[in-house]
Amino acid sequence: MESYIIEGGNRLEGSIDISGSKNATLPIMAACILNEGTTTLTNVPDIYDVKIMENILEHLGCKIYRNKDKLVINSKDIINNNIPEILMRQMRSSVMLVGAIIGRCKKAVFSYPGGCEFLLIQLLKK
Repeated sequence: MESYIIEGGNRLEGSIDISGSKNATLPIMAACILNEGTTTLTNVPDIYDVKIMENILEHLGCKIYRNKDKLVINSKDIINNNIPEILMRQMRSSVMLVGAIIGRCKKAVFSYPGGCEFLLIQLLKK
């Protein structure tokens, strides 16, 4: 196991860049559907769930431009109200798109979200 040994008496200083939060970014991306225009997000983390959300938004009809940690989403031309199962199952948080799709299109078609199979089994038992 790795460890850090810090000897007292010396001041620590410096800086680091903190990437954006997935848990903040994904709901904001979902809300972009309601905008019917262009939304620019900065400090967007370059992670798997964000890429899946980009894919889903593009399927719905959004135009997406990414440059490093900047993401521009144009939701003017939403053409679909359905999320394909293959995309829906790739992340648990895909379900957060449903409210925005209903708000914009008045109807949403989707399958169970991805994520933990144990959680899905517990939900099905209720």
